[in-house]
Amino acid sequence: MGNGFLFLSVPPLPLKALPPLLSLLPAPCSLLSILLNVISLDLEIQLLKPQHLSAILELDQACFGGLWTLDAYQRELDSPNSDLLGLFSPLSDPKLLGMGCFWSILEEAHITILAVHPQYHRQGLGQAVLYSLLQTACDRGLERATLEVRASNLAAISLYQKFGFKTAGRRRRYYQDNNEDALILWISELQQPQFQKTLDTGHTQISDRLRQSSWQFR
Repeated sequence: MGNGFLFLSVPPLPLKALPPLLSLLPAPCSLLSILLNVISLDLEIQLLKPQHLSAILELDQACFGGLWTLDAYQRELDSPNSDLLGLFSPLSDPKLLGMGCFWSILEEAHITILAVHPQYHRQGLGQAVLYSLLQTACDRGLERATLEVRASNLAAISLYQKFGFKTAGRRRRYYQDNNEDALILWISELQQPQFQKTLDTGHTQISDRLRQSSWQFR
């Protein structure tokens, strides 16, 4: 990396594991400690493609236990009305850390998937994926966005509310695994200037939070 001073040839350790390890280093290694503290791990949003299918299935299995099949994801990739985005970090293992999908139906974005690998929860990556989905929907000229979420998933509901989603209804016994209700969330101002301000503010807040875990989101 850089001038060849530091090489990472193995998957990076979780950041929380660094301080205990650094405490074992002798005093001359203090420069290494400083360098590790300033390393930033780049995050990149990409449109997912067929060559990503194996990584997509691995992430689906880790997050949902196999929600969608290979053929289902292939249909999403082939559909002109589907946007399937991936959140990548080249220094992480796995490299595909999160993904999100929405369908374009008339002027509406129907968000069908938002997932972050369990190993990387509570670091702000879900916010980054949701921001990217909504920004892509705006760029497509869509006017509204909607999704379903488990009524008990308070963390996800709180995340959606930060971007302006409001509860519009309830689907009884929507989830077949436990017959849990789904809340229908809705936002209708995607093309209004105020919503773009919400996205801009969200991007700043997301970047600041990710930076606390040494992620760099552009």
